[in-house]
Amino acid sequence: MSYTIINPATGEEMETVEHATVEETDDAIARAKSAQKKWAALNPFDRAEALRAFARAVEDDVETLALLEVRNSGHPIEQARWEATHVRNVLDYYSAAPERLLGKQIPVAGGIDVTFNDPLGVVGVITPWNFPMTIASWGFVPALAAGNAVVLKPAEWTPLTSLRLGELATQAGLPDGLFQVIAGRGSVVGDRFITHPDVRKVVFTGSTEVGKRVMKGAADQIKRVTLELGGKSANIVFADADVEKAAATAPYSVFENAGQDCCARSRILVQRSVLDSFMERFETAVKNVVVDDPTKDSTEVGPLVHRTHLESVSAYLDKADIAFRGSAPEGPGNWFAPTVALSRGLNDPCMTEEIFGPIVTVHPFDDEADAVEIANATEFGLSGSIWTRDVGRALRVSRAVESGNLSVNSHSSVRYNTPFGGFKQSGLGRELGPDAPLHFTEEKNVFIPAD
Repeated sequence: MSYTIINPATGEEMETVEHATVEETDDAIARAKSAQKKWAALNPFDRAEALRAFARAVEDDVETLALLEVRNSGHPIEQARWEATHVRNVLDYYSAAPERLLGKQIPVAGGIDVTFNDPLGVVGVITPWNFPMTIASWGFVPALAAGNAVVLKPAEWTPLTSLRLGELATQAGLPDGLFQVIAGRGSVVGDRFITHPDVRKVVFTGSTEVGKRVMKGAADQIKRVTLELGGKSANIVFADADVEKAAATAPYSVFENAGQDCCARSRILVQRSVLDSFMERFETAVKNVVVDDPTKDSTEVGPLVHRTHLESVSAYLDKADIAFRGSAPEGPGNWFAPTVALSRGLNDPCMTEEIFGPIVTVHPFDDEADAVEIANATEFGLSGSIWTRDVGRALRVSRAVESGNLSVNSHSSVRYNTPFGGFKQSGLGRELGPDAPLHFTEEKNVFIPAD
């Protein structure tokens, strides 16, 4: 079984990627299990050095990785370069972890009590198609740093950069079998991660629907999971905010990566008294978004990843009360113009469903309590933004909105040195930040008597 990759900007057929079978997946897991025992036994300094060597290999390959992502995913070249550099940064950051998994010494009577953070063993990482490189690194890097082996399955549509990272790991000198990337279908490779007893944890990023199936399957073996799932985040603009700045930056909170982002602020909630002013400025900003050939340095937004996904996003145009649209190229490729819709109410599909494309819905609110209630009127809780000059309001609303990652007067959600994850049906567990390697360990407690 195989899959032929299509360039999303041109419609051109590219390389064909062979898919792994269940037997090949089992073989990869067996190799990972063997490699992990040797890896965990290494001096922590040597493991740290190996991760630093991997970081240098990625650094030397940034342009190749970026160009692969442009061809495979349609990401603008400048964004793709940032993503490849981000992988390097994640490797650098967690290369310090092997020497800092310190455990504890706990005061007790009659002896000493110490804890150890033992690696789990083999970790299966299943990544999505929207940010193939970056999201992969959030799983495999801290897992390796904690002493585990990793088998990574990239999304069927976008495997190229993950496969390249697997090659770079080998070139950097990581032990054979320690970090493997195998392309394949979720129903084959992904399901085997869930059912194989030697895979001690599954890290999954994708839709909430599939995440629920992963969680149910993992329950049979009480297998650990980290789930990073969907989002329908709110960008809340209060009347006392810098409305001009809020409007100017709003397109980049939702249209980046053509809206294919679980953190996209796809609901803009604007206090009624400044709605007209916001919309006037927002229209100008949207029409200035550069949707173009992703190989150009000036391009801000590229095509949607796949023709099937383009059809899914396009179906929402019939459900939306469209206020205005930006522009996009015509002809071959999965092009879609940035689109702004006016809410038809809290049950409007554009207000409730994760479109995962460049469509944003604007909804007015009356006061602070109304804004919080509307922001929380979703099964998701991943990210969001709050625009206000009132520090007290920023604190109150940040505490009241049910979301794992919030920004005040900005749209930042993800940094490799801060924790990332969602509330409610947006996920389970946290990635990134200083504690991420601990999520790939078991805490072992040992008591030693004094006599």
